Amino acid sequence: MAPEFQKNTTYVSTELESGDVQENFDDDGREKRTGTLLTASAHIITAVIGSGVLSLAWAIAQLGWVAGPAVLFAFSFITYFTSTLLADCYRSPGPVSGERNYTYMDVVRSHLGGVKVTLCGIAQYANLVGVTVGYTITASISMVAVQKSNCFHKNGHEASCSIESYPYMIIFAVIQVILSQIPNFHKLSWLSILAAVMSFAYSSIGLGLSIAKVAGVGHHVKTSITGVVVGVDVSESEKVWKSFQAIGDIAFAYAYSTVLIEIQDTLRSSPPENKVMKRASLAGVSTTTLFYILCGTIGYAAFGNKAPGNFLTGFGFYEPFWLIDLANICIAIHLIGAYQVFCQPLYGFVEARCSQRWPDSKFINSEHVVQVPCCGAKYSVNLFRLVWRTAYVVVTAVIAMIFPFFNDFLGLIRAASFYPLTVYFPIEMHIAQRKIPKYSFTWVWLKILSWTCLIVSLVAAAGSIKGLATDVKHYKPFSTQQ
Repeated sequence: MAPEFQKNTTYVSTELESGDVQENFDDDGREKRTGTLLTASAHIITAVIGSGVLSLAWAIAQLGWVAGPAVLFAFSFITYFTSTLLADCYRSPGPVSGERNYTYMDVVRSHLGGVKVTLCGIAQYANLVGVTVGYTITASISMVAVQKSNCFHKNGHEASCSIESYPYMIIFAVIQVILSQIPNFHKLSWLSILAAVMSFAYSSIGLGLSIAKVAGVGHHVKTSITGVVVGVDVSESEKVWKSFQAIGDIAFAYAYSTVLIEIQDTLRSSPPENKVMKRASLAGVSTTTLFYILCGTIGYAAFGNKAPGNFLTGFGFYEPFWLIDLANICIAIHLIGAYQVFCQPLYGFVEARCSQRWPDSKFINSEHVVQVPCCGAKYSVNLFRLVWRTAYVVVTAVIAMIFPFFNDFLGLIRAASFYPLTVYFPIEMHIAQRKIPKYSFTWVWLKILSWTCLIVSLVAAAGSIKGLATDVKHYKPFSTQQ
């Protein structure tokens, strides 16, 4: 197997007294973990609740009052169930006393091995790269929405407010360059907690505005059990494609398996990590589902079959403009933290492999202590970390600027990674770990679940390809947002 996919077994080689080892390091020589149920839940909520929560009204409009909420509940259960299977695979061979696996790839290597390890790495890290590019675009859209909101308030709702998003992408990238110097996932808890608070804030604002719209005098919009009406709202083919896309959007809205193992690796060893991770997953998925159902259904009631793709950045609301501004600022702050949650596993992967490949390189492995001016604090700087992480942020920002429709391409990436990372690998590893007999009742229904989710991924991929083809036809590089 290629060296870059070998398990990371780097240990702390510094000579320490036994008391120091116990106090500052785990029994495997790595930095002592301090994560708790609260920090793990915050990481999950930050990863799961994105600004996509504000597009769920559109998704339910495509599916209707029955299928929309049903799909939401179905994928919340599927995601929680498979996350519990994955949490049990963190250690091997046993879920409590086995050897730790530090990354998703390590988990797959321990339980399945072979070419599946490589396929897992491709799916996971392609998804992480895609998400970080998509978040750069989405954050800039939110900041553009702030400026547009003020323009509409000043000049009227019919005013032409054309605003460049590229300066905001650059600002977002500069912030990420600074935050990317956070060494690893273990130091990210404060940022995830802040981002989680922001996600609650803008979701609550969107929900409150939707309730106010529904309760408003003379409010009347068209809704139906089956969603948008063929021949009235959409054509027959549009109904099919948009339904596919809506199902995919809902399925992918829950996915956080790409970072689950890395989150679990931050947890203290006592109580057992798998038990804490299962509780964190329950808390995170339950909280997410509550917000998704409320924002989706009440948003649909507010806008009906004409629900916009995002009712904060798409201007389903214009007033009060200052509240719209606040919500979009919260979205941008949330995405700043979410970007780090998704890029830290990628950073760790590249740095661990480079350290293994060139163990004697001072550029890669040496830490330099720098005195922070004014406050007297000390900060450890690694030159390779500084250069490579900065380069990565710059590249994602440039891609975002060149391809402003990348979010539709991200839908295709997520369709390709959702099935293997959220469903297939957790189920297959659970079968291998528990040695479930082939063709037994448990084996059969797990396989049925797996194949069902594969069909959903293929359907969502078809919808994404259709949307991508439409975007490419109208693609104008470096165009001003209207």
